[in-house]
Amino acid sequence: MGDKRWRVCAGRSTEITAISAANLIAGARGEIFPALPNPHPMDFKTRTLDALRTHETTLSGKRSVVGFDGFVDTIVTPVALRTAQGEAFTPITTITEFGHRILGAAGKSTNIEFYPRMDKLGGNGPIMANALLAAGGRMAYIGALGRTAIHPVFQELAGKAEVVSLCDPASTTAVEFTDGKLMLGQMRSLDEVTFDRIVEKMGEAALLKSVADADLVALVNWTMIPNMTAIFTAFVEKVLPALPARERLFFFDLADPEKRSQADLLGALEVIGKFEAFGRVTLGLNLKEAQQVWAALDYPVIKEDEAGLRKMAADIRARLGVATVVIHPKESAACATADGTAWVPGPYTEKPLITTGAGDHFNAGFSNGQLLGLSAEGCLALGVSTSGHYVRTGRSPSFADLQQFLRGWK
Repeated sequence: MGDKRWRVCAGRSTEITAISAANLIAGARGEIFPALPNPHPMDFKTRTLDALRTHETTLSGKRSVVGFDGFVDTIVTPVALRTAQGEAFTPITTITEFGHRILGAAGKSTNIEFYPRMDKLGGNGPIMANALLAAGGRMAYIGALGRTAIHPVFQELAGKAEVVSLCDPASTTAVEFTDGKLMLGQMRSLDEVTFDRIVEKMGEAALLKSVADADLVALVNWTMIPNMTAIFTAFVEKVLPALPARERLFFFDLADPEKRSQADLLGALEVIGKFEAFGRVTLGLNLKEAQQVWAALDYPVIKEDEAGLRKMAADIRARLGVATVVIHPKESAACATADGTAWVPGPYTEKPLITTGAGDHFNAGFSNGQLLGLSAEGCLALGVSTSGHYVRTGRSPSFADLQQFLRGWK
């Protein structure tokens, strides 16, 4: 039997290791042998890969409903010094440098050129929806995609998902820097995104069926949709109580609530907590959003290190009474559930191809992890990998891409 020992209990054989057997004997003498260290410990990437291998086809059976925004994003680089036409210029690389240029215009005027890089599908909802689809899920998207026809940037999404358009999209000029980005938006069309408009466009029965069939309901971009809290309330009071009970995930992304009042923010958080009666709620926050929520809940300033992120996630989760709170700075991610907290480092790169949409890709990856039934650590790993792949390639990763990214992440 080599180094194994056997015992028989109630007619059943139970295999135990030599150390465990020795401990049974030595226990009476107070001598306990320590467990041997694992010579090949698995890190979180390996554990996540192992979990993914057992769920390779699961997402194809999962359905999401996502809403309700829609943006046309123009990605631009600000010009510091131009020497010739086209890309013959030195860019303004940091927000600090850009800020100095703006401050220098006080009492005078200035001209700043934005060099366009691309027009693309934008908005928290469409970007998250695209990422969920790329990984293999099914989708119904409800949002601002075009009044009389679907805008060209959303045509690919419309070809893969069931889409319902409520109004014209908003627009964003995304100014990207090495230390962050500025999102300059024109959002008047989003005033038309209301619960009544959703019912008008879909019909009450179709709305109820769409949500009833969903494994994940992601309601995102609260900040930029003035009527979003009212939509949340209508879901809690009218939609969800009319549906048959089932396992269902809810995901919420506030989208930088700095321009909203503290009273508005606290009111939205209160309603988000009410969704917990109908499923498992996740609140997703980037670092700035987490700090804004933390401050609104009247907590003192806390460090941004691993311990601080874990504590913020745990305390916010406890205060709101939701299943999960996840916080994702650029360099790492942490989350809190009823079972405790988890943290993973991120595959940070100093030279991303694109950063606009990175957080939405994290949200999609984390949600896919939840749909697959992964651990909190596995959900975080899938979130940072989805975001990491996207910022390097500009593409939403497939399920195979995610596995390859995890294998190649050093």
